[in-house]
Amino acid sequence: MTEAAPLSLCAREPHVPADRLVAEMVPPPRFDSVRFDTYVPDPNQPSQREAVTVLSSFAAGLGGAHASGSGKRRWFARKPEAPAAPRGVYLDGGYGVGKTHLLASLWHATPAEASLKAFGTFVELTNLVGALGFQQTVRTLSGHRLLCIDEFELDDPGDTVLVSTLLGKLVDAGVALAATSNTLPGKLGEGRFAAADFLREIQGLSAHFRPLRIDGEDYRHRGLPKAPPPYSEEQVNKAAYATEGASLDDFPQLLEHLAKVHPSRYGALTDGLRAVCLTDVQPIADQSTALRLVVLADRLYDREVPVLASGMPFDRLFSEEMLNGGYRKKYFRAISRLTALARDAKGLVAQ
Repeated sequence: MTEAAPLSLCAREPHVPADRLVAEMVPPPRFDSVRFDTYVPDPNQPSQREAVTVLSSFAAGLGGAHASGSGKRRWFARKPEAPAAPRGVYLDGGYGVGKTHLLASLWHATPAEASLKAFGTFVELTNLVGALGFQQTVRTLSGHRLLCIDEFELDDPGDTVLVSTLLGKLVDAGVALAATSNTLPGKLGEGRFAAADFLREIQGLSAHFRPLRIDGEDYRHRGLPKAPPPYSEEQVNKAAYATEGASLDDFPQLLEHLAKVHPSRYGALTDGLRAVCLTDVQPIADQSTALRLVVLADRLYDREVPVLASGMPFDRLFSEEMLNGGYRKKYFRAISRLTALARDAKGLVAQ
């Protein structure tokens, strides 16, 4: 048992240089080893097996010369003629059906150097534009074979226009695109499929995307035991001190700290962590705080960092109003991911 005090997320104020934002546009650690042959299609959902076949073929078609005629940037070259077939795919499915697994598998399967492929969430892409500026972002990504965008944000009209304009420039430069998206605000029902919303919001780019529907239930709860209930504060504290590389924070204080750190730095906030221990988890009162927690949950999930907590269970973090509102898909995704990480944390508690 280690004698060292645990780390604290609240004590961290990371600064991320722009070049790191570019270098880190690769699949997150959780998806380092995923491939098409590690995706396990649900036998009751034939669309999942079809998606693997279509995406494998799409990746193979991205080999050879860059669509602009060269693997290098050609600033003064004439724009290439539009390709006969769409050079973009849109993975259309609910949360937990493995869209990110498939998107990362496409990145890995595309026959090009890692420096010629980019993978990131919509938020990470907008952060890159903010760090580099629009024109420099275009120049940085124009020589790529493939850009994968996970969770394209349809709920922010301004950012949607910004990124759509960026993608238009990249399509002209011959970059292939792949994307998933969230659901527009105000949508009722399950909100599981968003292809029509996505294609409408990106407007002139819609012809470049082939929608690929993926049916299924949230795999994180498919045949798995229920998530463990919250532990006592004593158990969480004891586990934090006994686990090398663990952090220990009071949940309300952590939420206050997140307001002081730009979401683009939440990944760096979790650097080196082997576990996150939280005490006094409480329901979240306001939407801005809730959305910041969603981003942190995504970064923790990407990095497979277990989360051990006392207080309220994670499925009671968000109010009924939030769960029925425009950002409901984000909140359900956060609950799903935090539940999975809580399950991963069971081994931290001495039996």
